[in-house]
Amino acid sequence: MTAGKETMGEQPIFTCKAHVFHIDPKTKRSWMSASSAAVSVSFFYDSSRNLYRIISVEGTKAVINSTITANMTFTKTSQKFGQWSDVRANTVYGLGFASESELGKFIEKFQEVKEAIQAQQCGAAKGAANGSGAATPVASATASPLLAARATAADDALPAPAPVQPKPENDEMMVHQRAHSVSSTLQGGYATVGRAPRGPLAAAVAPPDVGDSAEQQLRYENDRLKLALAQSSANAKKWEVELATLKSNNLRLTAALQESTANVDEWKRQLHQYREEVARARHYAGKGGDANEVEQLRQRVAQLEAELAQKNEELAQITKSKKSEQDAEAKLAQSQLELALAAQDGQRQVIQALNDQLARQLEELSTIHREINTALQT
Repeated sequence: MTAGKETMGEQPIFTCKAHVFHIDPKTKRSWMSASSAAVSVSFFYDSSRNLYRIISVEGTKAVINSTITANMTFTKTSQKFGQWSDVRANTVYGLGFASESELGKFIEKFQEVKEAIQAQQCGAAKGAANGSGAATPVASATASPLLAARATAADDALPAPAPVQPKPENDEMMVHQRAHSVSSTLQGGYATVGRAPRGPLAAAVAPPDVGDSAEQQLRYENDRLKLALAQSSANAKKWEVELATLKSNNLRLTAALQESTANVDEWKRQLHQYREEVARARHYAGKGGDANEVEQLRQRVAQLEAELAQKNEELAQITKSKKSEQDAEAKLAQSQLELALAAQDGQRQVIQALNDQLARQLEELSTIHREINTALQT
């Protein structure tokens, strides 16, 4: 059946909107965008095969086609992002939501589907154990057991047995789980690490798998830390380039200010010369020179005074424009520098948080190994 196409036996039971990502198959360290925008992500139930699938289609391309199993785990890695590993598809899917509440609804539906699958497995195991051949109630051909379970929950008086926990098909699916879930895998001989044994421990006991999965989890967290460090280094280089650009702009503004100051000095010198000429002309006119020459000197004085007023006006305009331009560029440079410093502090805090998380997981892993060794010795 083509992914995303609804048939008679397969019906949608939940739909939401999210950005879809796939893990990079080469590096296993970074995400690749599988959808160009937020697309519909739906849970489907196939009543003919008793299967649940998560399906998302963008255009004619199926970006998600994942069959849900009882041992799958959806991990919330940030406020609006979560992921799960699909061993059959040999990939890790990631979903980015618009809000934390939408992510919470998806997690609830994922857990609800897992519980329904576990209930199906428990029912099958219970029927095989009884061997009485009694008929088992069957839900509608197009209805999901999630709805049927709610309708018949009051009629079921017997406590349901513990769900069958199949062994993971591949250790890679444990990479994205937390190290503190390791203790739940020791269900063969011990209910929980550190408690009294309920029975003889099997020969192929789970501690090697526990160590392997915990080591893979630790390796995954270490890779995340390395990626964060690499991104921080790249951002630091970018900030260095921006700082160099700011310094260059500052030098250019300083040169323009010096040039403006030199022009002002030149205009002051010319103004002084004009004033001396005016003083000489007035002195000459006071001595009673020729009327013609006096008139010419007066015209020259008026011309010089007009030029002086024009130069003063140009000087005031240039000084005002240069000052406003310098103030604006200085404020812009200061704000960009503050943003760069704030972003760098944020990156440092993220790296510190990752270091603290890695240290806690190392300490927790050491504690788990000590408890396992103690349990094995007893």
